[in-house]
Amino acid sequence: MKVTGKEGGPIDRNQAKRWTAKYRTSGRGKTNSHLFGAETVRNLLEQEGCVGMRIYYALDDNGEQQLLLVGTDAEGNDMTEGLILDLASPCPPDCSVNKSELAG
Repeated sequence: MKVTGKEGGPIDRNQAKRWTAKYRTSGRGKTNSHLFGAETVRNLLEQEGCVGMRIYYALDDNGEQQLLLVGTDAEGNDMTEGLILDLASPCPPDCSVNKSELAG
């Protein structure tokens, strides 16, 4: 799989609201989102040869839902010898102060 760095794109705000609402009511988990700081994500994306990132769903040792971010190269390979991000701030408890439309 070739990766150009242009994968993904914006979606409509109303669609995003519908999708996040469906997730919250699905009973699939108690974590609605994870916050990664811009500096942390930049460090991942600025690794030599990195043209994108892949996000893995994971369960930690306590069974809590986590997201793992790993850089990808132009061939679509995970750059597992570089940074792998986690330790994001989950919501709840660390949710948007101004009650995001996506948080419900």
